[in-house]
Amino acid sequence: MRIPLWATLFATLFVIPASAETLAELGRKTHYHGIAFARSGTAALMIATHHGLYAVDKDGSVTRVSPVQDFMGFSPDPANELGYFASGHPATGGNSGFLRSVDGGANWTQLSPGVDGPVDFHQMDVSGADPKVVYGGFGQIQVSRDGGATWEIAGDAPERLIALAASSLKAERLYAATENGVLVSEDGARSWAPLAFAGEVASTIQTGPDKALYAFVVGRGLMKASEDKPDSWSVLTNDFGEAIPLHLATNTKDGQQLALTMQNNEVRESRDGGKSWRLFGQTSP
Repeated sequence: MRIPLWATLFATLFVIPASAETLAELGRKTHYHGIAFARSGTAALMIATHHGLYAVDKDGSVTRVSPVQDFMGFSPDPANELGYFASGHPATGGNSGFLRSVDGGANWTQLSPGVDGPVDFHQMDVSGADPKVVYGGFGQIQVSRDGGATWEIAGDAPERLIALAASSLKAERLYAATENGVLVSEDGARSWAPLAFAGEVASTIQTGPDKALYAFVVGRGLMKASEDKPDSWSVLTNDFGEAIPLHLATNTKDGQQLALTMQNNEVRESRDGGKSWRLFGQTSP
């Protein structure tokens, strides 16, 4: 019997990687789609990948904690130290809808298929101002105001959208990193306005403690502003060589500690607020 091409491709996508002991080994076997600092237990980081959710120890060793599935969108739940939200593709195919874990990522439940779902949110974030408000990108921007149980269309997505970041100050404020700079919405994604770096590629956007707003702009570097003054940006560093940051996490317990996943699947960390970086798990730069 001839195996259909789609089945062959799908099987290739969801081959379980061989046991990976380090971040370097894991990065050669899968793709990173999200990152967060662990808020309980012994793990330092949680990394959402094409083949599941991995816990990363301080020395850079990794352990898969979830079933094998593709986590495309990924956000920690601010209201639960063991809670995470995700979206993507189950190993059986199709889209997963909006998922929640309350046990550190070991088990996942679909809270909602989303609008016209099951959705596959590639961009997703939870409001720091109101943890019941969650935004996701699936063609258009969808919003939930009850922690992901129900969803509605908020508005159109910006053109060439790469990433979303919900404000830590206002539930209706949302930032977008795009191939045409950083945009902002003050009305829950119903409308968008240019914020900074028009005509330039912004590959990631993230809010952090103390009103911090971070963006990586290709050719400029890792930039920082305050949500109080989002039109005034400073360069933290542009010392990444050819590597481009895609996902940034801030440690809510230590505002000086940041982590990045790069397009080449490196994971880097900073202990000085983003000024200097090293491979995660290294003891020296």
